[in-house]
Amino acid sequence: MGIKRRNWALAVAPPALALLAATGCTSTADARAEPTGVPSTSGAPSTSVARVCAKPAAGPAKAPAGSVTVDPAVVGDLAAKTKSSPPNTTFWLRPGKHRLDPDRYAQVIPKKGNRYLGAPGAVLDGRKKNQYAFGGTAANVTIRHLTVQGFVPPHNEGVVNHDSADGWVIEHATIQNNSGAGLMAGARQQVRASCLRGNGQYGLNAYKSGDTISDLVVEGNEIVGNNTDDWERRREGCGCTGGIKFWAVNGADVRGNWVHDNRGTGLWADTNNNDFRVENNVIEANDGAALIYETSYNAVIRKNTIRRNNWVEGRRAADGGDNFPYATVYLSESGGEPRIRARTDKIEIYRNVLENNWSGITLWENADRFCNSPANTSSGDCTLLVKNIDRCAQPAIATAPLYADCRWKTQRVDIHDNRFVLDKSVVDCTAKCDRMAVLANYGTYPRWSPYKGERVAEAITRKQHNRWHDNVYLGPWKFVAHDPSRVLDFGQWQGTPYQQDAGSTFRARDGG
Repeated sequence: MGIKRRNWALAVAPPALALLAATGCTSTADARAEPTGVPSTSGAPSTSVARVCAKPAAGPAKAPAGSVTVDPAVVGDLAAKTKSSPPNTTFWLRPGKHRLDPDRYAQVIPKKGNRYLGAPGAVLDGRKKNQYAFGGTAANVTIRHLTVQGFVPPHNEGVVNHDSADGWVIEHATIQNNSGAGLMAGARQQVRASCLRGNGQYGLNAYKSGDTISDLVVEGNEIVGNNTDDWERRREGCGCTGGIKFWAVNGADVRGNWVHDNRGTGLWADTNNNDFRVENNVIEANDGAALIYETSYNAVIRKNTIRRNNWVEGRRAADGGDNFPYATVYLSESGGEPRIRARTDKIEIYRNVLENNWSGITLWENADRFCNSPANTSSGDCTLLVKNIDRCAQPAIATAPLYADCRWKTQRVDIHDNRFVLDKSVVDCTAKCDRMAVLANYGTYPRWSPYKGERVAEAITRKQHNRWHDNVYLGPWKFVAHDPSRVLDFGQWQGTPYQQDAGSTFRARDGG
């Protein structure tokens, strides 16, 4: 973990983000917490927004038949009754503030099939003393209508489902104001209609040590104000922050969420993820990119409303003189791969509205990042096409099939039927916030690299089937191809040799 995403230049941490109010989903005046569902421009997707933090659904006011009642007046009652009860027990937590024993490692260790239901006003509070709320490896645990707050796990660790057990269901829960990640994930986990708010690192960290997570569902949640501890500033370039981070997830449906006002990236899939559907979300006002898909494969990104993202990180990079096109949707060494089984064999980005973000979509490859390279910040990982990383070495890496398979490739990306709106007076910028890009760096190292020079830049720009078409552009957009020095107007972008955006329309007046 702790992977850097920016390989052209290191990330620079944003300034402090005002903390969200603890009792609602409204934020400070500097942030925009109330969505309108769709942008004001026509042609936007019809998006239903998950406004669950301000008014979470109430749990059962009475104990369900056959359940075990948990008393908030008895310290450690929940953990003790869980330990003494058989699997498949339902626990009903009375209204009030429930506490664990004061030992830092005290936690609830569910048994298989246990269900935890919170009454209205039921809170499990770590009081900044306990590290974890729910841990262990029991499968098929359910947590509903419960607020979990005030826990202090270490960096990269989580509060709920600390050990990434499989088959958990988290529904109508509020997980807020914890250190680390509010929630971890295991295979077949479902996170629905929950508020993941104001956690120190991530709202959700979908990571399982030594294993792949399959069939993850994240639906109808509000993910807001996370990374309050500002980890990019504390560990520069760590790539370890945001609303949600996904690692080695094979099959994920991320739909109908409201992802907003997070310090850093909204949604970030990093290192050998595959088969994602990101659809019908509203992603807005995050300090960094709305979505990063990095060293990963095969995804559908559609019908999302994406607006006012990347104003902090994009502006900071530009003000620092960096000419890299930091975008609000950033594909880094990621593409479609038919040899890896998924619901699609490409990355398709369509029917989204992107409005007044800092730049648009960037497709990027770092020519020096491949298996066994010191520039591979996913240290120790290789592509999903190479099982033995030791094979990616000279002389074999210079010949087929390893020349292609030892490198994560941004290929087979199809960007169409989107609406890109930019009004520079809204974004408050004069330059570098107006770019769409497909590019790579000049390969330089290590000494034995077969990818030196312009080989990767030529491949990503002209040979790897990356294509924009049938889009609508409103505003003074520019286009970058091959490397950051080639900034094109719309006619050059459509013309030879790039031939991008066939069938697209362009109106340069700000905001249409």
